[in-house]
Amino acid sequence: MACSASACQSNCYKTQQEEEEAVKANNNTNSFAANISSSNNNSNSGLCLKCKANQPISSNSDGGDDARFCIDCFRGNLFGKFRFAVTSNAMIAPTDNVLVAFSGGPSSRVALQFVHEMHSKAQKNFDACRDRSLPVFGVGVAFVDESSVYSAPSNETDKVIGDVRLIVENLAPPSKELYIVPIESVYSSDSGDERERLKKLLDAVGDATGREDLLLHLRMLALQKVASQNGYNRLLLGSCVSRIACHVISATVKGQGYSLPADVQYVDARWEIPVVLPLRDCLAKELTMLCRLDGLKTVELIRSPCTGINGLVSSFVTLLQEENPSRECTIMRTAGKLIPFHFNKIEEIDDSNVLLATRRRQKRYNLKPNESFSSESFCFICNSPLSRSDLLSLKNLESHKTSSVCCSSCQFQILPQDPSSVNELYTLLPEQLFARAKHDNLDHCSAIREQIQDCLLSEGEDET
Repeated sequence: MACSASACQSNCYKTQQEEEEAVKANNNTNSFAANISSSNNNSNSGLCLKCKANQPISSNSDGGDDARFCIDCFRGNLFGKFRFAVTSNAMIAPTDNVLVAFSGGPSSRVALQFVHEMHSKAQKNFDACRDRSLPVFGVGVAFVDESSVYSAPSNETDKVIGDVRLIVENLAPPSKELYIVPIESVYSSDSGDERERLKKLLDAVGDATGREDLLLHLRMLALQKVASQNGYNRLLLGSCVSRIACHVISATVKGQGYSLPADVQYVDARWEIPVVLPLRDCLAKELTMLCRLDGLKTVELIRSPCTGINGLVSSFVTLLQEENPSRECTIMRTAGKLIPFHFNKIEEIDDSNVLLATRRRQKRYNLKPNESFSSESFCFICNSPLSRSDLLSLKNLESHKTSSVCCSSCQFQILPQDPSSVNELYTLLPEQLFARAKHDNLDHCSAIREQIQDCLLSEGEDET
């Protein structure tokens, strides 16, 4: 029965012929809309997603920025990530002296180029300013020479160092001081046996992963030392999403979950010279492509391939990235949700000598007290914050004069199990690490006991 209502959409009043005509009209309408949509997509397909004027860098369908942006927009997007990280976390102030750690790879090469561009722009603004009230931050470059560890031929080492010097010298003014830092410079003695002591120290570590981690810690000590001796107050690293994603998984495997939040933030001020990571949001693939597009020269270092846990994790993350190009970003975002520590920020400037305009221009990444962890004890080897379980493992600290505050990862992968071998390894440590171990024993022993007093057994109590 038909309802005879003109606004009715149930088709109950229509005859079979009318229904067929209505279906044809609907199909024609959908076809027309689809043609319009397809025409619009075709008009914009093959163009940069941002400027809508130039061709994308590549036609890959993996969802990368090279398939979405043209060269100019691709570079602008990367530099925008870098600049936002610097300004929003107060990494570089006009009064700072920044030391860029340059390894020769694509990540550190892009970091050096972006810092150079910021430095050049600041210098031009300073020259154009009449009163010249806004100072220009200083920039230096440090390259850690690890040829003594890998026993590279002298001619290859000289070529690498020569390429590094050429890269820094070819940067447009203002010029930047270059520091070639031998890895054995972590030893302060002038006896001339630094290389031999370093070799013995690494040979004393039986675990391959432990040797790689110890070398990484020594590299940081060398950078901290040269930065402190030459008046720098910021140490800028080129760590990117890809490297941090590998560190997230490897640190989890090694039992460093408690200290992991300290390593994945933009700022790490637990060191004497705060460490900043402005490329934290950039992929290694993007940085490598930018070096190729802009003709930024890189240096191939002479290093042994990673083995042990680090090598396995690197291969695993690479495989994940090949299956899904967003895996590294997912790992990074997940780790970024961990609660940071209180030292994962640049301290507020409270200096009357610093211009008020300078302080106002800095965008602060402030952590509220209830949004950060506080740790008073650190591992004397890797400087990682110690968890409560690490402190509980040191309940007999007073009875072992040679024991020191050490995280579980360094304890099982770097320190030997034999007590006599531990004493021998202590004698091979750089003076800074040995002093830190001694300082921790003297100053933190009573504090540790106070923190874990409720978990300790008295002399008359049975462990069971």
